[in-house]
Amino acid sequence: MFHVMFSTPCLYVIVRFIWPMPWPLPVRLASALVLLLASQYHLYARFSSGSVFSPEFPRAVLMFFNWAFGAILLIAVLQIVVDLGTLLTMLVRRQWLTIPATLRYALGTAALILAAVGVQQAVRVPPVKDIEVAIKDLPPQFDGYTLLQLTDMHITRLFNEPWARAVVERSNALGVNLIVITGDLIDGPLSARTRDVEPLRDLHAADGVYVIPGNHEYFFDNEEWMQYFVSLGMKRLTNSHSVIQRNGAQLVIAGVTDLSAPRAGLPGPDLQQALAGAPADAPIILLDHQPRNARQAARQGVALQLSGHTHGGMIRPLDLIIARANEGFVSGFYDVDGMQLYVNNGTALWPGFAIRLGVPSELTRITLRRAVAPG
Repeated sequence: MFHVMFSTPCLYVIVRFIWPMPWPLPVRLASALVLLLASQYHLYARFSSGSVFSPEFPRAVLMFFNWAFGAILLIAVLQIVVDLGTLLTMLVRRQWLTIPATLRYALGTAALILAAVGVQQAVRVPPVKDIEVAIKDLPPQFDGYTLLQLTDMHITRLFNEPWARAVVERSNALGVNLIVITGDLIDGPLSARTRDVEPLRDLHAADGVYVIPGNHEYFFDNEEWMQYFVSLGMKRLTNSHSVIQRNGAQLVIAGVTDLSAPRAGLPGPDLQQALAGAPADAPIILLDHQPRNARQAARQGVALQLSGHTHGGMIRPLDLIIARANEGFVSGFYDVDGMQLYVNNGTALWPGFAIRLGVPSELTRITLRRAVAPG
């Protein structure tokens, strides 16, 4: 079913874009065959590794397939827009209209270029995005405290060892107090990813590196991966918390498991357990891969929730659809019943659809500030 769903845009492109072209029949048949082959990228991924989430091809091949698949999708979308516009015009004018080949050439060229730009934006080492968060009752000792949020790194053959090393070097150069990784670090089994993940061993911050699982960790051996992250020097937060001390003041960093954990036979997110024994007067920063439970976190006194998972929607206006699947949360800041929620666009993407248009990846440096009382 997964492959049928991703083949649908290709079929539309063949019927509504390729077939009406003024080309000889052999050329149209050959073009249709090439598109069909390119559209089966996810099937090839399954053959290469047994999972659509971990294609084991060279990076250049993965970039090509993402470009080709993205171009097919964009041509389908643009062709639908043209078809609807033509249909509406025919209804208004009450006359038959034919879409000129020049218009098809134009939208095809635009799709090819946009797909190339989208892949380039997806696979680059992200730029730094600076944001400030004002927290009520933040102890003055933590005013100016800095965190770096990494999320959805999806380390694979696409986001590989050189890419991961570049991300680590850029992250370390920021000199933040704390680094948090909010899930989906990897795609693939440990045996296939050890080399690509190794640069994370050098990731460091004064108060440590904290990690929680995302849904993709549960597609593989979650416990094996979490233990391996610990061996790299990270501190896992799975329905647990840690207290950061600074000159007698305290800040709670809590983390929960992912909503997909029960399907893997493992404990789901339990914020009450995560906060058990936490100091009552310390502000709480919660790491939760998916933003959907933000309202529950707000009811339990969380000051700031950091999430990922949505990739920011990847392509505008696709973000509007993805927001509907995530309780309306897709990218940036939200006020959730007095709690601040930040949904990160992500450091990388799932290699099965690595395209960004209008939704940039980010290394997110967060500076905590004391909220100024009104009046």
